[in-house]
Parts: sequence; structure tokens; C-alpha cells
Amino acid sequence: QVQLVESGGGLVQPGGSLRLSCVVSGFTLDYYAIAWFRQAPGKEREGGSCIYTSNGKTYYADSLKGRFTISRDNAENTVYLQMNSLKPEDTAVYYCAADPWPTCDSLPISYDYNYWGQGTQVTVSS
Repeated sequence: QVQLVESGGGLVQPGGSLRLSCVVSGFTLDYYAIAWFRQAPGKEREGGSCIYTSNGKTYYADSLKGRFTISRDNAENTVYLQMNSLKPEDTAVYYCAADPWPTCDSLPISYDYNYWGQGTQVTVSS
């Protein structure tokens, strides 16, 4: 049974940092695309970043470039999202998602991913 579990969310002040984790079980990370999406209150879910686990290829939305870093530890079946210089507009529920078909050549799209975690809340506020 495929399962993704996110953790690491919380309340942080503007300019602060958080590291989200996505632990995957039920399959090994080889040859999968793992993506981070986020959904702010009243807004649609949007793709943020993607990593293709076999070769480490990554993709970032423009709003995240230079501030967020996606990485993976294949041995631990875990993907991370290091978030620095956080802004109030980064406040959202963050989801990780997995699927073997995307290649992380472009912005991740929700309907391309079949396996989802339950989400973790990130709140950026003073």
C-alpha cells in the first residue's frame, strides 16, 4: 500500500525557515517523480517543486526559486523541502505527491499525480 506522510509544518515568522519531510512507503523512490504542492485558503492547489528520484532532476515554480530547495534521500525513502526566507504568502497546506510518469521537466500538475499525502500546515506570520 502506497503511503506518503508529510511532517515539519508549523508557525514561523517572516524570513524564517522550515524543512518539510515526505516519507514514502509501499514503494521505493527509484524512478518516481515526487512533487510538493500547496493550497492557500480560498485558492486552488498549485504545484511548487518536483524532483525525479533516479537522477535528481528538479523543477521549481518561479515563486519558489532561490528560496526553496527540494532534495531526496533514496535510502530513507524521504523527500525534503527546505524553505528559507518565508513570506506570509507562503502560508498554505503543503502536500507531497508521487507518481512514476512525470519527469519534472515542467511545473507539477495535480492530475499527473496519483499518490498523495494528507498535508501539513505552514503558517508564516509575525
